[in-house]
Amino acid sequence: SSARVLLFLSLLCSAGGGKLLVVPMDESHWLSLRSLLVALSQKGHQIVTVAPDANSSVEAAEYHTLKRYPVVPLGWEELRARVSSLGNDLFERKPFRQRIAALLEKLRLVSDLYTSSCGSLLRNEDLMRHLRSSEFHAVLTDPLVPCGQILALHLSVPSVFSLRGFPCCSDFDQCPDLPSYVPRTFMDSSDRLTLIQHVENSVLKAIDSFLCTFAYFPFGLLASDVLGKQVTAQEVLCHGSIWLERVDFGFEYATPAMPNITFTEGMNCGKEKPLSQ
Repeated sequence: SSARVLLFLSLLCSAGGGKLLVVPMDESHWLSLRSLLVALSQKGHQIVTVAPDANSSVEAAEYHTLKRYPVVPLGWEELRARVSSLGNDLFERKPFRQRIAALLEKLRLVSDLYTSSCGSLLRNEDLMRHLRSSEFHAVLTDPLVPCGQILALHLSVPSVFSLRGFPCCSDFDQCPDLPSYVPRTFMDSSDRLTLIQHVENSVLKAIDSFLCTFAYFPFGLLASDVLGKQVTAQEVLCHGSIWLERVDFGFEYATPAMPNITFTEGMNCGKEKPLSQ
């Protein structure tokens, strides 16, 4: 699976390896990204990772140079508790309205905390001066929190996204995405929908844009301030050069994809011995 990362190595300088700036998320998102960085390091690329000093998942290692930055008091333990609670809510079988209401409230809290952390990075003048002088060839980030993409635009370098699906469906905005046969998030339906389920599915698709605008509004304000022009978070995320999707069609509904989307399912799975004849 590490061979699949060759798709975006063309963004990096081929002579002597390229310089890659990594802006990761915490916890499981970082664990998925780490195997990718190890493979890139083995191919001779220089990797610099920036992370808040309160992030305990991202640790110094030989495959990358870790740059930490202080964050304003935001309650990192509170953030983890909110994210964990948000994930648990997605699996609870509550009525649809209750799930949406709980999601909106927790999305607002989590978004505010992540925006605060991102602002600490983008307004750290010493670190930003160092990053600008380093002349990176690309930024690798998880777009679920668009901080890395804002930084990429600020540094004027291409960006590569590594993600496990995006709540606003920005990765498939230009692809066929018919609510008649692809169940949306929060739906307990199969690919054979009744008429009522078709209607519910269409309604969910229609409010995707609202949920995205609501959740990422603080990042739009931050991006506008840093970039010096009025932009939304959705406009910022449209500039991703390559999307590495950790999606497995064995567990998902097969969906058409744009040419800049590559599926890297199983890249961080252990390699087992072949089965006997």
